[in-house]
Amino acid sequence: MKKASVTETKNRLSQLLDHVRNGETVIVTDRNIPVAQLMPVQARAAGAAEGLVERLERNGLVRRAKTSSLPREIIESTPPQSSRSALNALLTEREEGR
Repeated sequence: MKKASVTETKNRLSQLLDHVRNGETVIVTDRNIPVAQLMPVQARAAGAAEGLVERLERNGLVRRAKTSSLPREIIESTPPQSSRSALNALLTEREEGR
């Protein structure tokens, strides 16, 4: 999150708006007291999480899935049943010194 004084905001508004377009939030301060917040419109309308995903996608850090559902093999599979609990396994490992 960027901070900018009122004077700095007036002098560099175009640059600050570029940061906002890239998904950042800018806090405008008057004598070090926050008075306004500049944030992307789509982030507020679509929710903060959606704005984050869009920003990560624009930066090439994530790629959206082409399909929205999991493969059938994952959905229909059942986890293996074990007679041991995780706690028992942990206690056994501790006793063995691992």
